[in-house]
Amino acid sequence: SLSLCVWSGGEAWNGKRMKVRGAFPATEFLELSAEMAGGLRLLHLRGCFHNLCQFFPPCSYTSDSPFLPFLARSRLYRFTCLPHYPRSFVSSADLPACASVKYYGRFPISWSRLFCSQALAVNGDECRSVGPLLEAVPGLMGKQSTRTGAIAVKCGMTAVWDKWGARIPITVLWIDDNLVTQVKVKGKDCTTALQIGAGQKKAKQLTKPELGHFQKHNVPLKRKLAEFPVTEDALLPVGTPITVRHFIPGQYVDITGTTIGKGFQGVMKRWGFAGGPASHGASLSHRSLGSTGGRQDPGKVFKGKKMPGHMGNKQRTVQNVWVYKIEPARNLIWVQGQVPGHSGNFVLVKDAFRKRPCLASTPFPTHFADPEEDISALLPMVADFGDIDPFMANEK
Repeated sequence: SLSLCVWSGGEAWNGKRMKVRGAFPATEFLELSAEMAGGLRLLHLRGCFHNLCQFFPPCSYTSDSPFLPFLARSRLYRFTCLPHYPRSFVSSADLPACASVKYYGRFPISWSRLFCSQALAVNGDECRSVGPLLEAVPGLMGKQSTRTGAIAVKCGMTAVWDKWGARIPITVLWIDDNLVTQVKVKGKDCTTALQIGAGQKKAKQLTKPELGHFQKHNVPLKRKLAEFPVTEDALLPVGTPITVRHFIPGQYVDITGTTIGKGFQGVMKRWGFAGGPASHGASLSHRSLGSTGGRQDPGKVFKGKKMPGHMGNKQRTVQNVWVYKIEPARNLIWVQGQVPGHSGNFVLVKDAFRKRPCLASTPFPTHFADPEEDISALLPMVADFGDIDPFMANEK
């Protein structure tokens, strides 16, 4: 028998689930589909080969059939059947441009709606699609907008002098071939986020689940993956590159990394204790922590007491890091101050939470480079230091 499960989204069908079992003519099913097409959200069909042939003959795949608009108006649809329909029965010309057909050999096994930049239109009517239609076009950043971040490699530290003669400690970060590898939306993934991949890796160095993840989204193999929560207006299609021009000189960023591990350390190094007397009155307790609790009252050591233990090797975020310079030709970003982690480690760079970027000058949702632009010829962009000499500001 054929099982029909329907999740409805209209006022009359809100939160209800209808299951229809049994056999009925194909014409009645198509009439039922046409009547409920406005409120249906999810359609799932299953059955044996004979039932599928009876209810869904090859002609039902054509654009003139009412079955196709019914699937198009549903919010999320997937048609799965046993591999008994030859490839010739499903023509790419009969399907929408944003639909895909998966084949097992020469037989189609599923038909699903994918993320794309094209609207789904059937018989000239534009229909609802799965989530937002993602387009790689620039837009305007709002006050509540949250952009994606980038994965960088810490290259090391150096120092530069600005035009006033002040020394600035610099950490150099390399944005290594970042691109969007997955899009997550509410209702499907319980969050709105972008998964970013960085670097390159060989197939033999990946596990089968990791390799299948990249093959499913048709993206290159990446060495590092990270997820950045974004707002809906900042979503990007899969495969969109994230370059160093995603950030601008002079803005503030938050950088997350894993600190350098120090091993097991005492309280003087780990917490900055003063230690005991160095000469008189101390017997093998020069660097000890001293008393750890009271007597009978409270009769215990309170939780969180600063004691010797493992130091470092923890994820930490440095907030409000100032971007000094951007080098598009080498994909380098120069930031002021220290960044957690060893040289060569991956760090996550995103817009500062406390010091928001300028809405007018920040590329949103990211920077889209001109295909004809020669990136190797671009000059570095340095932040503006102003017109006031900091060493002469207090003198009149």
